[in-house]
Amino acid sequence: MTIVRTEKLCKVYNPDTVPVHALNNVCIEVDEGEFTALRGPSGSGKTTLLNMIGGLDKPTEGKVFIDGHEISSMKDSKRIDFRLQNIGFVFQHYNLIPVFTAAENVAFIMMLQGRDKQEIRKRTDKLLDQVGLGDRKDARPAQLSGGQQQRVAVARALASEPRFILADEPTANLDTEAAMNLLDIMEKMNREQNITFVFSTHDQRVIDRARRVVTMVDGAIDQDEIQDPDKT
Repeated sequence: MTIVRTEKLCKVYNPDTVPVHALNNVCIEVDEGEFTALRGPSGSGKTTLLNMIGGLDKPTEGKVFIDGHEISSMKDSKRIDFRLQNIGFVFQHYNLIPVFTAAENVAFIMMLQGRDKQEIRKRTDKLLDQVGLGDRKDARPAQLSGGQQQRVAVARALASEPRFILADEPTANLDTEAAMNLLDIMEKMNREQNITFVFSTHDQRVIDRARRVVTMVDGAIDQDEIQDPDKT
């Protein structure tokens, strides 16, 4: 089942001064259960594409569909609510709230959704257990290693029960052991729970784990390869 579809997606920054064409007629589909990496040099458009799919930015031209809903034409308030209910994000720099504990960071998204307090507490504990941090739920970000913070970020991304997870350079600031532990967790969730992951990455460690690799050059898709056909 197709979750994400883009049609002739274009993004131009600074159109009135020195135009920068970040995306050029990008058409891509992502199916449920994929574990896909967008790769390419800096400036290739992979993070811009991720931001368009996630509704963090709007295209100059073209359309983005999530489960058949065209989010690119939604008003800002409606798009923000749709994003809250349907899309999970993991960022390179974690983006945790520093004054919140690990549990409070995970719970925050569900609070915004208006969920029941008991349900929030139960799901928060379950997610932190799944990422191996059940014993650190009362720790604040400054008391956690980079790898632990990123695992909290993964738990937070999953808290809203999104249709898919977008991860922008999630291993860029992690050493090899922390990166491999994080990838193990995400790959297990993908295989056992059919959670869809789309990564933007330079990291060969992520690319090696991905089952589909989309290479971007100058704002366009240059290659789209299935590198593990028996596991798609």
